[in-house]
Amino acid sequence: QVQLVESGGGLVQSGESLRLSCAASGKSFSVYTMGWYRQVPGKQRELVASIGSGGVVNYADFVKGRFAISRDNVANMVYLQMNSLKPEDTGVYYCSAKRLPYEYWGQGTQVTVSS
Repeated sequence: QVQLVESGGGLVQSGESLRLSCAASGKSFSVYTMGWYRQVPGKQRELVASIGSGGVVNYADFVKGRFAISRDNVANMVYLQMNSLKPEDTGVYYCSAKRLPYEYWGQGTQVTVSS
């Protein structure tokens, strides 16, 4: 089992940056595909970015060129660097760890971008 704790959310203005962190505990962190998702009230949770065990990354179109996901398999950490933030990036950001058939979630961290 994997436990995930997100941090780094907050209130920023449009155009500013934030860096989210996700601390993972448990066995075999490096074999999991790690992802960042976000959710706003009334909408489904959506994928923002993911990084596989081999380092292959995938981004949603709406964050390409602005966000960057990375992982540190020694420290059991995943990061999401968010630049050029927009008001529509506002939401609760969740960290996930997936290795089928299992998927684990953190409690989420709020990101609010004011215009």
